[in-house]
Amino acid sequence: MASGLSDFKTVFFIGIAGTGMSAIAQWLAGNGKQVSGSDRYFVPGQPNDTREKLEALGIRCFLQNGEGISPATDLVVVSTAVEDNVPEVQKARQLNIPIIKRSELLALVAASKKTIAVGGTSGKSTTCAMLFDILQYAGMGPGIISGAGLVSIMKEGLIGNAKTGSGEWLVIEADESDGSIVQYNPEIGVLLNVDKDHKEMDALMEIFGEFRKNTRQLFIANLGQAGARQLSRDPMHDFSADPAFPAGYQASGFVQQGLTISFYINGVPFTMNTVGKHNMENALAASAVANQLGVDLTISANALKSYEGIYRRHQVLGKKHGVWLIDDYAHNPIKCAISIQACQYIALKVVAWFQPHGYGPTRFLRHDFVSEIASVLRPVDEIWMSEIFYAGGTTTKDISAGDLIKDLVAMGKPAFFVEDRNLFLETVRSHLTGDCVLLLMGARDPSLENFAKQVWEQL
Repeated sequence: MASGLSDFKTVFFIGIAGTGMSAIAQWLAGNGKQVSGSDRYFVPGQPNDTREKLEALGIRCFLQNGEGISPATDLVVVSTAVEDNVPEVQKARQLNIPIIKRSELLALVAASKKTIAVGGTSGKSTTCAMLFDILQYAGMGPGIISGAGLVSIMKEGLIGNAKTGSGEWLVIEADESDGSIVQYNPEIGVLLNVDKDHKEMDALMEIFGEFRKNTRQLFIANLGQAGARQLSRDPMHDFSADPAFPAGYQASGFVQQGLTISFYINGVPFTMNTVGKHNMENALAASAVANQLGVDLTISANALKSYEGIYRRHQVLGKKHGVWLIDDYAHNPIKCAISIQACQYIALKVVAWFQPHGYGPTRFLRHDFVSEIASVLRPVDEIWMSEIFYAGGTTTKDISAGDLIKDLVAMGKPAFFVEDRNLFLETVRSHLTGDCVLLLMGARDPSLENFAKQVWEQL
């Protein structure tokens, strides 16, 4: 089994089109490794943007049938979604090739650099992107391995979720959903928030607590969020016992005007072309880390003036007939509620559409989805849902997105269910006013990008 990056030269990724997998694959290719991979979404004769961009970097892509693995393969990498019956897994075992999980490989990558690991149940990708942009602007040549594509990197013709970097610092998104965050020993750990998502709060607090213990040099937590504040204990001061203890970095004066926000960090003015108070908090975290590395807050403010955002995080597709169309990755209860709230500054009415993913997660979070969404809807706003996205595998389909809608209707909320999302636009069209935001929300489904484009074309 590989114990360091020097232990292998040729690596094969099963499920390489996944955001987390493709990011590490690109980073390794940029560091001289021979990288290849397969994915079930690579279909003969059908164009695939991810495959084309990977191949442009010299990463060979194969069908998911085992043909890409040979005795020359040193290491095979799998994601949590890859099951044992996949042909590549069986072939790797037949050839006695070591198999490790994506998170284990990321831990090896993180151990090879000075690493900043950003954790939390919300905002990880955005904060990573902001921090990367700041350090890049400051001339520090950072690397990044993220869960989403940065627009600034995508403009270079890349997927956007990774860059090797020439400097000593690497920014990574540390995922708690599979517990892998506890495998990292970063120089700097950042904890943005802890809210129920994937697991119960007790389990999440334990996982993030390990993350806190494993951070080697500096741990930065958001004292404005209850879960993060509880885990911000310092050997010299118990913040959770004294929540009024002043933070080293404070944001204030938040104002959102349309698609622009402004605020202050320790008295320094910031202006960004994005939406939502949560992005002020993300910028605060990124600027605090950068400042600890010697980057003046005014430099961070200048860097974030030109922040271009990340893929499917409040991505504005445009405005037609008085309707703004915004596509967002929101997929847990808090994220959905925050996403809706952020759009309320843009227009008089928000019509939000959500596609839950996974029957197990939807069942687990049913009451949280209902209560969080209900709490932010204004009388004029609406919430629509289509049926749960099913990614395959074994599961019990004993819940529907329509059940969540029924719960919301019972609370007196304007909630509507359109089982087939392809019928959504025509069904909702009469509900769209001349001063309105149409917000699309959902995750894990790789076809959501094309769905948003389709809605835009037909709007």
